[in-house]
Amino acid sequence: MDYTRLSDANIITKKYMDSILIEPRYIDSKKADISIEFLGQKLDSPVMTPAFSHLGNYNDRTYNGLEEYSIAAKECNILNFCGMMENDQFKKIADLNDKTVRIVKPYADHEKVIDQMLFAKEAGAFGIGMDIDHIFGETGYDVVVGEDMTAQTLDMLRSYVELTDLPFIVKGVLSVSDAVKCADIGAKAIIVSHHHARVPYAVPPMYILPRIKEALKGRDVKIIVDCSIETGADVFKAIALGADAAAVGRSMLPYLEKDGVSGVKGYIKKVGDQLRYLMGSTGFGRVSDIDDSVLHRLS
Repeated sequence: MDYTRLSDANIITKKYMDSILIEPRYIDSKKADISIEFLGQKLDSPVMTPAFSHLGNYNDRTYNGLEEYSIAAKECNILNFCGMMENDQFKKIADLNDKTVRIVKPYADHEKVIDQMLFAKEAGAFGIGMDIDHIFGETGYDVVVGEDMTAQTLDMLRSYVELTDLPFIVKGVLSVSDAVKCADIGAKAIIVSHHHARVPYAVPPMYILPRIKEALKGRDVKIIVDCSIETGADVFKAIALGADAAAVGRSMLPYLEKDGVSGVKGYIKKVGDQLRYLMGSTGFGRVSDIDDSVLHRLS
């Protein structure tokens, strides 16, 4: 039998997710409600946007891609995320959507980290956070669009949490160890993610998710999952395995590029409708009711 080594964590993740099957339960079921409470906010869906960076204007439209999906998120009443950008760009996004979380890169320039987080607070961000999995490149610390990155200590992360009273969210958690450390410093949420396969052979987020959920039991930390989230079934599986919400990513891009705000809104609605259908078909009336009793793994 031929054997081909497969280091691409994206493919490994999709194969793992597709090995999880769903058991229907129709008797006594009813139409489901997909709205959630998340960090004090009533949201219409547990589907969230990715923390994208550096999206330009598609087809010469007025707003760039970052702004377009932020508008769509507001109109869908879901939590919005954005990534690496300068303060002037973030101000435009915050003005368009006050339920936006700014995820700051782990810059070697520590003062830039502080400045961007404090600016986010002043600009009206819903929350702030850091992308901890974009620290290393193949030859050492990474360089992103000309900006040097560096390692982040637990004390550094704690200092960011203490900067403001905004919810602090850590993106790129893929181990029980890091999840517990995030809880220890007072992070309000984590994003379980391998950042589109930055590490070869990285464990699938949904594989490690139940262990993280168990380790955080009794801790007031919300869990978001991303990587290869494309459908309502993917969101359903993530929540059943312990997540509070799931973020779409590259699967959103074709809709954004083609139709801008309306394209993203249509896509988010489609994913939400698929989730509602599966919840109804498995007997779960609310998102918080979903559990893993209906999941089965192919051997």
